[in-house]
Amino acid sequence: MKIKPITYSILSLSFLFFIGCNKSQTKKTVASEKNDLIEQKVDSILKLMTLDEKIGQMNQYNGFWEITGPAPKEGQAAKKYEDLKKGLVGSMLNVKGAKEVYTLQKIAVEETRLGIPLLFGFDVIHGYKTISPIPLAEAASWDLEVIQKSAAIAAEEAAAVGINWTFAPMVDISRDARWGRVMEGAGEDPYLGSKIAEARIKGFQGEDLASKKTILACAKHFAGYGFAEAGRDYNTVDVGEQTLQNVILPPFKASVDAGVRTFMNSFNDLNGVPATGNKMLQREILKGNWNFDGFVVSDWGSINEMIAHGYAKDSKHAAEIAVNAGSDMDMESYAYVTYLKKLIEEGKVKETDVEDAARRILRTKFELGLFENPYKYCDEAYEKATVGKKEFHDGVLEMAKKSIVLLKNDNDLLPLSKTGKKIALIGALANDKTSPLGSWRIGADDETAVSVLEGMEAYVGNQLSFAKGTTVATGRTEFMWETKINTSDNSEFSKAIAIAKNADVVVMVLGEHGLQSGEGRSRSDLGLPGLQQELLEAVYKVNKNIVLVLNNGRPLVIPWAKENIPAIVEAWHLGTQSGHAIAQVLYGDYNPSGKLPMTFPRSVGQVPLYYNYKNTGRPIMNEPESVFWSHYIDEKNTPLFAFGHGLSYAKFEYSNLTLSKKNLNTSEKIIASVTLKNNSKVKGKEVVQLYIRDLVASSTRPVKELKGFQMIELNANESKVISFVIDEKMLAFYTNNKKWETEPGDFKVFIGGSSDATLEDTFQFLN
Repeated sequence: MKIKPITYSILSLSFLFFIGCNKSQTKKTVASEKNDLIEQKVDSILKLMTLDEKIGQMNQYNGFWEITGPAPKEGQAAKKYEDLKKGLVGSMLNVKGAKEVYTLQKIAVEETRLGIPLLFGFDVIHGYKTISPIPLAEAASWDLEVIQKSAAIAAEEAAAVGINWTFAPMVDISRDARWGRVMEGAGEDPYLGSKIAEARIKGFQGEDLASKKTILACAKHFAGYGFAEAGRDYNTVDVGEQTLQNVILPPFKASVDAGVRTFMNSFNDLNGVPATGNKMLQREILKGNWNFDGFVVSDWGSINEMIAHGYAKDSKHAAEIAVNAGSDMDMESYAYVTYLKKLIEEGKVKETDVEDAARRILRTKFELGLFENPYKYCDEAYEKATVGKKEFHDGVLEMAKKSIVLLKNDNDLLPLSKTGKKIALIGALANDKTSPLGSWRIGADDETAVSVLEGMEAYVGNQLSFAKGTTVATGRTEFMWETKINTSDNSEFSKAIAIAKNADVVVMVLGEHGLQSGEGRSRSDLGLPGLQQELLEAVYKVNKNIVLVLNNGRPLVIPWAKENIPAIVEAWHLGTQSGHAIAQVLYGDYNPSGKLPMTFPRSVGQVPLYYNYKNTGRPIMNEPESVFWSHYIDEKNTPLFAFGHGLSYAKFEYSNLTLSKKNLNTSEKIIASVTLKNNSKVKGKEVVQLYIRDLVASSTRPVKELKGFQMIELNANESKVISFVIDEKMLAFYTNNKKWETEPGDFKVFIGGSSDATLEDTFQFLN
């Protein structure tokens, strides 16, 4: 029997029902009333749904045919098409364009029995068509307001092409630069990662999910993905509860607190249990302890991948494990739609768990306003007027400039003079208009980024010469990277050396191509790929006045450059406006203020390397000749560039760290203050960072942990007292009592411009 689509019938009935009930609830907030109304509507729909239709809501298919062409007649595409018409699909992914989305939504709304609209998901990771810096670069800004703005730009542009759900932000903490997906996250620190997760979720989801400019966010990957052994993507994860609770989970909890509506589980196993089938993570922690009422989607095919893990014997068994563990939606495994009904009949899956999953999915569709207007994201005229708007380009340019980190600037080589100089620009990446887009920009077009060459050509006062020097890599597609690194052809070296000889300053743009980081792109060697190191040293022999501009998606190992090159700029993969951002920083029209969100190692042998390490029982031996302490015999323990490091064209000095009191009780606060002075002739911004160490605890604690930061702008020669509030909550950690507690004892506080902060003081917490 065909029922009139719900979008045109049940809504009005449920609304009238709610009005009758609402008289006794006048004290509820508007938000609570809205939530109650949605729950009433969901109840009404669930009562009409068959078991097959509930299971269908849990089924997500990838786009399966040329949507504006004829419908498929045979094969898997035909099966998907028939499932769509039967109401057995709850979501589609990788469908984009208002016209394409309308075509599919029309089938769901007007041809299925109940007319339940679809969700349309897409990897809007750092922009749709107008691309912001990769997320790791955005994290380097430490500017939560502009990060939120960047996500809001991405959401508005994506929504205009029909997308209403992004598989972002990735909030995985990772300490291993070998892992390619560090480019997609916020780095190594759980506090900074939590703040950035909140900012990005607020940017994507806005104040009102029903707005035409907002989309669902998705916190991923739950959990432990960033701790994959050897930094190898999809690899196993084996961590203790202290690391899980104190390092890995905080950004996910912050995501729930920020109101994220969806979670994605991860590919890895966690302590022997694949995350997709991990009941402890999904049912006990997420839906239980944290009261998350959105839904959980699997990663691509991860339900069936439990077979390869050796955790499920076949797809049917995998479906049983996943749904019982709390994974609500199956992305491209076909396991739920094929086996769940049979599993319920066999008593291996509870129908109530299926209904709970369907409820969660339907809830988000109401929150998006899809039942009221299923075609709200299908306006072709609006799409044309919105995609690529100037204000989007202005926004991603601002984000790009704030993401740049000045790593080194000996003898104030930077900023460059704007007139009367001969500038040699060297490096294939300097003239590349695709690489700056970075990885995970599948909605963008190749060759649409502003290159560094174009950015520098906008400054006409100098004589600019360009030479490629060497090719980095070839074979560029988002999902099929064909590894062809140039390791033998140095035929372009001579031209680069020739223009360097005659230059006042050489700008060398070196690093990774944008598709050498990202999913599936782990590296065992973190140096400059191919012949770039050889090129750098060859140019250095003829001109030591070099500015090294790094384009990369992860920390790199560049000890020779650190030792020899006077100026080093970390410019990441900065997106559509990359070249303009870099040029404006090089020429001083923008004073860099970025700070590293990940530690840069001296050697890949140090990895994983991170600032908040534990001291060990032998941190250093007093005997100068002793070998029996925690170290390498062939490398220092210290990083090349520390977490939080970043310079400015201004010179900032810290002094006079003071605490308002030396003892802290449960209901009290300590004010930690420091004087910051801009001891230079230019205005600049500095990220002032607060770190704390718990000296003695019931379990070992890190040598320091980031607990606060502030972006401070000072005029030339201006001083200001910067204050932080320290309270009991700031000192808490997940203890062996299996709860968050603050233990009495002694603490150190550090304030400075990086994790190497040297100003310190002590206080006591008295319970």
